[in-house]
Amino acid sequence: MTTTIQIQNKTLGLLKKVKEETKSSSYDEAINKIVIKRLKEVSLAGFLGKRTKEWILKDLRDESDRI
Repeated sequence: MTTTIQIQNKTLGLLKKVKEETKSSSYDEAINKIVIKRLKEVSLAGFLGKRTKEWILKDLRDESDRI
């Protein structure tokens, strides 16, 4: 499904630059590439590495906190 959106001329210029820099075949592909890159930067997946659940919870509470 194709959708038309309205953008400013300045935005179109930026999008053309991104399309060229990413060697994308279309504006849609260029937008997808920058959005996916942004999502990967924000994602915390893998942040803790291969640590175990016990290691993560180890110092969460002291013995004195427990009832």
